[in-house]
Amino acid sequence: MRDRAEGRQSVKPYLQLASPQQVKMEGLLGQALEASRGGRLSHFIVDEHSPAIAVFHPEHTQQNSEGDWYGEHAGKWLYAAARAALRSDDPPLRASVRRVADYLIARQDADGYLGNYAPERRFMRKQPPKPVSWDGAPALRTWDIWTHSYLILGLLEAHRLLDEPGYLQAACRIGDLCWQTLTEGGIDITTLGNHHGMSATVLMDPATELYFVTGERRYLQLAERVAEQANGEPMLALLDRALAGADASEIATGKAYQLCWNLVGLAKLYRATGDARYRQAVDHLWQNIGQHHLSLGGGPWGGVAHRSREVFNPAGTFHPQAYVETCSVLAWIQLNRELLRITGQARYADEIERSAYNDLLGALAPDGQDWCYYSFPNGQRVHTTYWRCCKSSGAMALEELPAIAYALTADGGVQVNLYGESSATLPLASAGQVRLRQRTGYPFAGRIHIEVEPERPARFPLRLRIPSWAHQATIAINGVAMEPAAGEDGWVQLTRDWQAGDAVELALPMQPQLHRRLNRNVQESRAPDGSPVAQQVLRYEYAAVTCGPLVYSTGLIDGFKFDETLKLPERPLQDWLQLLPAAADEQGAAIRMDLGYRAPLLFSPYYRTGGRHHGAWRLTWLSLAPEPAAQP
Repeated sequence: MRDRAEGRQSVKPYLQLASPQQVKMEGLLGQALEASRGGRLSHFIVDEHSPAIAVFHPEHTQQNSEGDWYGEHAGKWLYAAARAALRSDDPPLRASVRRVADYLIARQDADGYLGNYAPERRFMRKQPPKPVSWDGAPALRTWDIWTHSYLILGLLEAHRLLDEPGYLQAACRIGDLCWQTLTEGGIDITTLGNHHGMSATVLMDPATELYFVTGERRYLQLAERVAEQANGEPMLALLDRALAGADASEIATGKAYQLCWNLVGLAKLYRATGDARYRQAVDHLWQNIGQHHLSLGGGPWGGVAHRSREVFNPAGTFHPQAYVETCSVLAWIQLNRELLRITGQARYADEIERSAYNDLLGALAPDGQDWCYYSFPNGQRVHTTYWRCCKSSGAMALEELPAIAYALTADGGVQVNLYGESSATLPLASAGQVRLRQRTGYPFAGRIHIEVEPERPARFPLRLRIPSWAHQATIAINGVAMEPAAGEDGWVQLTRDWQAGDAVELALPMQPQLHRRLNRNVQESRAPDGSPVAQQVLRYEYAAVTCGPLVYSTGLIDGFKFDETLKLPERPLQDWLQLLPAAADEQGAAIRMDLGYRAPLLFSPYYRTGGRHHGAWRLTWLSLAPEPAAQP
């Protein structure tokens, strides 16, 4: 495949992800999607009079110099609502998307500007010299490029839903204005956003998406110009620092949401150009974040001892009350979506599933409207206020999941990326329409029954993921046991002549697992003879429980304590950490921890611990009894 822009070799993705309307999610994820569609997406924005759209009214924009981010909600809502309307065939939601998109493009200026700032605060104006600030903000705080980035993505989704050329044209006009501003306008994009420009360089993602949709060279050039300017800002130096092996906390301010979104843009640039630098930078930081900067529930976390609650901590820092911002969970899911699309590798689907079933669902209220801005492995559940970004980001993240769940592979097969009650109908050249149907209690149970119904008998590969936590998985086709060993990178590939009525039984054994983490400090010194000496001056060890893809938590210990120091038995784990039968009125079994010296502790799936109501407490990591101190 040749790049239409400059003759470079672009990268053909290994996967073609499903379209939202091809997939029906049920089970736990389906319930969350429907709650969000009937809750936030149907009520937060309805028409041009909704407060999040009223900020685009001329009487507001002409005097808005406050520097707020509220304009982002329009693009985020368009993105999520258009996808929800497409997958569910929801006429009122479809009508709301049309009305809001029509209103917005009618407000677009002749030069393409579609933001909500007064003329003197718009991104086409050069910023005055900026003072040094802890958050790397420009002299005049602005989220203008950020807002336009989401507007491009939202208008593109509205165009896919309604096939309205005006929405695509409006998105392109924003891209054209950005190109003119960063070239003839002589403006460096890193001067237009906080975190040393990272809040503006996110434009790489929508600019590259414009290129994918239109094939127009200037949008790829725009994305690469942004990447070049991001690398030229000394405090950001995105490519150079990543390629040099920097920790995520060392990129600009280490802001998790913005950095992950920038990596989404770099991953798309790699797909568009084949430039190995983009892929190498993304791969390094993906591995770094995965190794040092994820909560047990799969969300980027940090914020300990920082002025910002939303930045990565230095590598090796652990604290059970660190912050997980729901916005960063969205960006992490999107980054793994791009890498999954490019490579088809199971590790990225593992990360998406872990984030979705734990930190994403753990931030959502049952009504589908309320969300937590911040979640904590150990902390109180707090549903955030009206304007906060995470309520829109959470709804967006949910709407990513149907398209990720199933995909077509480059070798003419189908791939199941996410497990849970669901179905998909995918077009396959060899078999016509292929319907896949998962019947399962996953994520609470590991037995997955997959019905395979091709329109006509055909030979093709079916790829099933063996999660990284699963051991001794078994597979049977039509009741006949198959070799259980996983293929490369956690996949099992079943290539055979498929016909209607075929069924695959996948069994993923689920048993409670114990995880340990350490908060440790070592003081380096030298002995009198000059030899190096390392003395441990602080050590706190913690333990947590998972079962299958789910993280488990308990409430306040004995009804009032924030923590409990555990003395773990020396007996085998299964003797004192046991999965209980599920109660009739609850999804998912509880886990009983019977330590022998105190009343047993009961753990439930993290997402629902405490009843999912505002103010509930969840404790995931519990302290372990200290080891005897070593002699100095």
